[in-house]
Formats: sequence, C-alpha cells, structure tokens
Amino acid sequence: MPKTPPGAGEQPGQPPDGPDGRPSAEDSSTARTREAAREAPRGRAVAERKKKYLVAPRSLPAAAGFLSPSALMAPLSLSSVQQVLQGIGDIDIVDTVGGQGGFGASSLGGQADGVIVARMTDQKAGELHQRGQGRLIVERDQHLQLLDPMLRRPDLVSSLTPYSGPSVEVVVAVVGKDGAPLPEAEVSLFGGLLPSTAVTGPDGTARLRLYGEDVHTISGLYVKPRGDYWSFYQRDPDLSTSESNIVMLRALADWPALQNLPRQNALGWGARAMRLDQVPPPLRGLGVKVAVIDSGVATTHGNLNRIRAGFDVINKQIDRTTWNSDTLGHGSHCAGVIAGADPSWGIRGFAPEAEIHVCKLFPGGQISQLIDALEYCIEQQIDIVNLSLGGSAPSEALERQIQRAKQAGVACIAAAGNSGGAVQYPAASPHVLAVAAVGKVDEFPPDSYHAETIGQDIDQQGFFTARFSCVGPQVDVCAPGVAVVSSVPPNNFAAWDGTSMAAPHVTGLAALVLAHRPEFQGALRARSAERVERLFQVLRMSARPVTLGDPARVGYGMPDALVALGLSMAAGQGAGQWQMPAAAFGMAPGMMAGMLAGMPDGGVRYPAGFAPQQAAGMQGFPFGLGVGGLRPAGW
Repeated sequence: MPKTPPGAGEQPGQPPDGPDGRPSAEDSSTARTREAAREAPRGRAVAERKKKYLVAPRSLPAAAGFLSPSALMAPLSLSSVQQVLQGIGDIDIVDTVGGQGGFGASSLGGQADGVIVARMTDQKAGELHQRGQGRLIVERDQHLQLLDPMLRRPDLVSSLTPYSGPSVEVVVAVVGKDGAPLPEAEVSLFGGLLPSTAVTGPDGTARLRLYGEDVHTISGLYVKPRGDYWSFYQRDPDLSTSESNIVMLRALADWPALQNLPRQNALGWGARAMRLDQVPPPLRGLGVKVAVIDSGVATTHGNLNRIRAGFDVINKQIDRTTWNSDTLGHGSHCAGVIAGADPSWGIRGFAPEAEIHVCKLFPGGQISQLIDALEYCIEQQIDIVNLSLGGSAPSEALERQIQRAKQAGVACIAAAGNSGGAVQYPAASPHVLAVAAVGKVDEFPPDSYHAETIGQDIDQQGFFTARFSCVGPQVDVCAPGVAVVSSVPPNNFAAWDGTSMAAPHVTGLAALVLAHRPEFQGALRARSAERVERLFQVLRMSARPVTLGDPARVGYGMPDALVALGLSMAAGQGAGQWQMPAAAFGMAPGMMAGMLAGMPDGGVRYPAGFAPQQAAGMQGFPFGLGVGGLRPAGW
C-alpha cells in the first residue's frame, strides 16, 4: 500500500503537527497571525488627502539670473503645463479658470493667463514647485471667508467638555414686540469654563448648559435675532437657574430713523452720513454694471427683486443659475446697501438703477472660484466689483487676475477685514480700494451688541473707528460698518456690523460716480486701468475726516457723495477743506476744484429730461460749486 504523503488528509488551513503531535512554535505563531488578521478591522490606511492647488506659468523678469536667456525668451504655456501635469502620476486636473478657463479666451486678446486647478498632496506640490525652477506658480487653493465679524470669544477656551462635575442649565426666553416669542435667535453666554450657545426654538426659548460653576461667573449675555430686531448684549447679567430669563428685543421699526420700516421707505444712517439724501433723486446709477461676489442674493426680497443676472460659481458644474438662493444672507445684505430698490417700501440703496450681477461664491468659496468669478466680470464688462471677503494669505494667482480685471476696466472695492489686525487680502492688494469700518454712537440702542464695537477715537460728531476693523497703510477710505440695516432673506431686514457692510457703501457711491460724472462719459469712457485709478482717486479725494483715529484706521476718511459727484465743493478749497494729501495722487492742491469748475453743471451728468434748474430748487440741496450745504471744517 502506498504511503500517505505528509499533510495528506489534513484540513485546509490547519498547520502540520510537530514531532510530538502538537503544533510547532513556528506554526503556532503563524496561526495567531492569521487569527489576528481575521479579527482586524477592514478598511484603508490613513494617508494624506489630496488638496486643490493652483498651477500656472509665471513670467520671470530678466533679472532672474538662474535661468538662461533662452528660457526667459520662451515662457511656459498653459497647455504645456497641463501636459506636464497629465504626465505626472497621482495629480488630478479639476478645472481651468481665468484667461483660458470658464468663459474662454479673455477679452484682453486671449492671453495665456489661465490657472489650472489640480488635486495633489503637499509632497507632490513641493516636487512640482521644485521641478518648475521658479517658472511655475504652485499655491494652495485657500478657502475664503465672508468678512462678517464674529463675536469676541474668550482668549482661552478649554478643549473638552467635562465628563462629570457640577453644571447648571440656564433658560433664556427671547420675545419681540407685544411679547411674541422670537424663534431662530442665537443666544450666547460667556465667562467661566466654557462659552455656551443655543438657538431659540418655535417657543422663543433657548436652553444653555454651563459647566463647572454657577451663573455668577457669567460675564456676558448676547442675543442675535435672525432679522427685524436689534441685537442685545448685557455685561455681567443677573441670571436665574430656577425660572426663564426673559430678553425683550427692540424692533428695528421702533427706532426713530427707521420709523414704520418697511412700510415707509427709508435711508440707512450710513447713506445719510455720506449725504446720499442730498443727491438729486434722478441720479440713480443707470448704465453702470456692478458685481456682488458673495453668498448669492435672495430675489424674493422686495428691495432685490429687480436683480436679473448672475452666476453660481460654486455650483457651475450642475446649475449655474442658482445664484438667487442666499442661505447666509450676507450677499443680500451687501446688495441692498448698493442697489436696494426704492418703491415706497424698505430701504433704498445708493444706485437702485445700476445693473447688478450676482456671483455666488459662498458657502465654501476658494481662490480658484474667485478667479473664475472675476473672469465672468471681465467677460460681462462689469464696471465695479464688491468684495466683502478675504483669505488667510495673499495669492499670486489671484493678484494676477485682479490686475487683468483692472486692465479691463473692472474696479475692485474690498472690505479691509474684521480681525482688528493687519489689512487682509485681497484688500491689501495695491490694485483694489480697501475700505475700513466706522460707526456712529447715536445710530443704535445702547444695550445692543453694536455698543461693544465702539473704539476710543470718538469725534465731536459721534463717529468712531469700529474695534474689529483691520488697520494698516493699505486702508484707502472708511465707510459706515456698524449697525447697518439692510435686506436679508426671505423678505426681512437686519442690522449687521463689519467691513463687509462698509465696502458696499463705497461701491454704491462708485456706481453713481461712474454713471453721472462727465469725465467717465467722455475722456474716460473707454474701459482701462486709468479709468479705474481715476475712479479710486475721486473717491479718495471726496473723503472727509471722521473719528480721531489715524490714517491707518480710516485712510483718507469717509467719501462724500456730493463732493464725489462734483455737486458741492468750494473752488480753491479742495485740499484744504478736508486736509487731504492731494500730492500723493500726483495732483496739485486745488487742481480738483479747478477741474470741476470747468465742467458743465458743476461736474455732474444729469439724466435726460432733468435740468439743473430743477435740482437747484430742491429743498436742502446745495447746488453748484459754492459751499452750499457743506458744514464747516471739522465735522
């Protein structure tokens, strides 16, 4: 009978026995390894995820001596860069934006100014940058932020909620006019171990839990309504843990300057501070295109339902027409300041007849999508862009696109930022107009959170620099940015703070200047960088000093609508009246007044059918080149 081969008859997967019939040590180890493998969780190993990067050819100056003259004479093309990326493993090309992306070749002659958006790891990006030898832009596609001031949090917050220990619950009931409960109001408590935040339900109540102490350690109670009411802030609140703590909010419509809002049409305090109320009603910005690159615009709102054009940048692969959905309300608020329509309802903006284009970039916007939005502005021949947004760091790719836009006659006006630190980018770019925020002490209730923004530089008129506003030599002008009431979805109003709110004031005035100053219909009608610079110059030189802050906080001051439109300026007093350093703009003192004196109708373009004599008879309107209704120096 043949011998049975070793291992024959054994069950598959069982180790052979040792000499004594028991498994050998080696076989036991193998068995344990196999058993552990069967019990280990299944999945994939954690590794670095790919991030979006911006890649574009860079034109180098002749001074870059590490490159040969032949390399300098033959810069990389966008197509060659794309071919290189496709040949490198583990890089995914997502999109091409800018000069050759999104909307095709640029109107500036089809230059290869596009930017490739690709996904790769940081290590791969480093290798690509090194491989480019300085001839490639390789930078992270950083996320952008809407410049909405966040409530100041404690400097140090514990990273973990305690598992056990003492805690108390505080119930806050938020009510409005006639004691009606207010849902969806944010309620925050500060002080002690951890801040606590909750949102009121349909019954207007919010339940907040405090850990590690009692209510006597709470240093602040903050309530932010969704709309139609003022915010509330109480330092060192006296709170109860045994019953509801009631906070009664004030309605916006009960404020003297906003009586019967929205049934009775009104102007915001910022528009009045910039003297929009004294501009002839026919001057409404007709013929100017303004883009609001933001979170979209709710055209359901009565002040915004005339807006017809837009582009959803973040959703362009699926449906680019969803720009009229604004889940954050930020873009609607900005658009209302710029061009809120003025029937007999709501709040009027600066230029209600300007053509508004909406580029939806939030939530989730990145540098690449902002480049795409600016390309839309170039192709659509937009005149002015409002940028109430910022990034964590400058971007070479975005800076190049901003310069292209300027060459195409697109003027970018940007919010300086709300961190209280250095001016943020893109406001820090030399090719945009940076706007800081100021407030006025008598334009909001003293128990609102707006009072917490008051700086130490209050002037005799009550103007102050907002504490959150960014500071630096890049600040060009300032504008109202505290307690600014404007439109929010679906058909409401809210009082918000931020340089986000200041920038639209200047954007709206810029639209009036382009539409109604004769020089922009004549010699500067053609779209160019010179036209943009002249617009910025007019806005700067129209500004008057406000607050006691230094120029790093307010720039040239707050632009004045009448002066910017050439409707009110004493001949020969141009530089002296507002103490503006005119020489910094290459213009001799008094030159501005001389230019205005040579213009018909005091340097303003009236719509057809509206004669200057009609304006002269308007009550309170300082017509002509004399001082008219101007206040003395120092206001």
